[in-house]
Amino acid sequence: MIADELRARAACLREDIEQHNYRYYVLDDPLISDPEFDRLFRELQSLEAEHPELLTADSPTQRVGGAPAAEFSQATHRQPMLSLNNAFEDAEVEAFDRRIREALEIDAVEYAVEPKFDGLAISLVYERGLLTRGATRGDGYTGEDVTGNLRTVRSIPLHLPEGAPEVLEVRGEVLMLREDFEQLNRNQQAIDGKLFANPRNAAAGSLRQLDSRITAGRKLTFYAYGLGYAEGLAGFGSHSQVIDYFKKNRFLVAPECTVVKGLAGLLDYYRTIGTARKGLPYDIDGVVYKVNSLTAQQQLGFVSRAPRFAVAHKFPAEEATSTVLGIDVQVGRTGALTPVARLQPVFVGGVNVTNATLHNEDEVRRKDVHVGDTVIVRRAGDVIPEVVRVSVPGPRRAEDRFEMPVRCPVCESQVVRSEGEAIARCSGGLYCSAQRKQALLHFASRRAMDIEGLGERLVDQLVDLDLVRTPADLYALAEEKLAALDRMAEKSAANITAAISKSKNTTLARLIYSLGIRNVGESTARDLAAHFGNLDALMQAGIDDLQQVSDVGPVVAESLAQFFSEPHNREVISGLLAAGVHYETAAPRPVANGAAAGRIFVLTGTLPGLTRDDAKARIEAAGGRVTGSVSKKTDFVVAGAEAGSKLEKALELGITVLDEQGLLALLDKND
Repeated sequence: MIADELRARAACLREDIEQHNYRYYVLDDPLISDPEFDRLFRELQSLEAEHPELLTADSPTQRVGGAPAAEFSQATHRQPMLSLNNAFEDAEVEAFDRRIREALEIDAVEYAVEPKFDGLAISLVYERGLLTRGATRGDGYTGEDVTGNLRTVRSIPLHLPEGAPEVLEVRGEVLMLREDFEQLNRNQQAIDGKLFANPRNAAAGSLRQLDSRITAGRKLTFYAYGLGYAEGLAGFGSHSQVIDYFKKNRFLVAPECTVVKGLAGLLDYYRTIGTARKGLPYDIDGVVYKVNSLTAQQQLGFVSRAPRFAVAHKFPAEEATSTVLGIDVQVGRTGALTPVARLQPVFVGGVNVTNATLHNEDEVRRKDVHVGDTVIVRRAGDVIPEVVRVSVPGPRRAEDRFEMPVRCPVCESQVVRSEGEAIARCSGGLYCSAQRKQALLHFASRRAMDIEGLGERLVDQLVDLDLVRTPADLYALAEEKLAALDRMAEKSAANITAAISKSKNTTLARLIYSLGIRNVGESTARDLAAHFGNLDALMQAGIDDLQQVSDVGPVVAESLAQFFSEPHNREVISGLLAAGVHYETAAPRPVANGAAAGRIFVLTGTLPGLTRDDAKARIEAAGGRVTGSVSKKTDFVVAGAEAGSKLEKALELGITVLDEQGLLALLDKND
């Protein structure tokens, strides 16, 4: 064949093979037999081998995987992949529906509903119709680039039909179907390999293989459920229309996706899926409710790490019965002492459980748990297993009763319990090796400084051998000292030191979070970084200054002030900076002192020139706060077209009402 004929034949084969993949893996309705499919595939492979210029990135032959990668690179999401708030009781769903109705000022809401997969959230980016990047959710802002592995998943289109938008980000879940999981474990058993505990673990392990050929050998499936970033795509008014678009473009979508109306529709769907759960081809741990209207979703917006317009209604946690063999005390990174029941091993929630938390001394007393008791153990998803209640009391000898130690079981420092607190704490601080270990693990965790390979066993050795006392000491570790440790070698030591060195370049938010300040999570760390812009300004801030930051109240402000007032904490920070840790600085938010500073605003209706997000951003930049409901504390209500009950309440309370021009005039007074 001449060049044009070869090119045309290769293109025809690629299209035919992808169409058959779609019929087989997505529609479950194959048109040809396996031998016929294999013949087409081999013909394309031969053509591409003889004429490498015919090989394209979207060729189905690329699904077999390539050579191992050294490591996964990071992938930043253009729009954050946020988690969902959870509801466990019908009353919580009722409250969710009520909040939505009140915010939208309508009597009944249309919801898109779908199963909540128990897999891994994934982002797929298509540019001009070609799959160019696939990434894990990660911390919601930055994930791992696993494009090579995702190309091996046959339910993921490598290219979209003609007319695809300039950029399209499809979000969904990678999972392992139950029958594929069972077959994988049979294969593993045949070669005396590792057996996986459940399909989610198997999917996670398969997707994060550095050798994509291993991923290709395991059957993973992708279900699309959401639209992320898009350019050149318009015309959607609802989430259900997005789902229909996915179906038309060869994506696999859960057939249980549908639309319901009102609270009754939500609860009926939950019970229907709950009944059908065991017969589904994949594991789910609940259902997801989303306001169907995309305009309403935008109006409702987000709070912290979750959208206001959606919620996950989780199924009841799985429970099992076991015997308490003993009650130990664990010491956390903040010094918290947690009683933990050692159990006769029991399979619950997809894993073998040998330990379950008892939370604190008061809970042990309330549940009246003794060594030797038969107890109910509960586990749901990734939640730490807990003892729910005593099923059958044991012998109840005097020595079976739990007593919180007065001295730390690790460092023998005094144990203190502040008035009004349920948690007892070790007073040893970084003197306590348990706290040091937990502090180091937190510091190195993926969402903090992201030091890959610095796991529990290595940290135990570093602390026990007194090689590392504070996080700053990590940056002085010699490669030869690491190589001399148990289960380490020169290559492993080199990888660890490289990861430690790489972590020197970070963001201010990650650095703040990595310090392990009590009551300061990721969201608060980001707010602090955005507000102060650099570490010096944050360290010098007083209680009042700290409370100017969004969502920082007296408790968090006190934790921050106390942390930075401790000389040894300042020494650790100085040590980190001296070791070369560098963070991206940002211009601190100016201290607003104009008419909007410190004032509370409520937005209602549609403004002519500003979206709700734009108006909120401008208000917050001027030092104001935007809340969702009108109260006596509200200073201004900004009302647009079709303003409803919020405007009426504002007028009843005598609150100043502004239109868009009035808002802009007020904000201009800050300049």
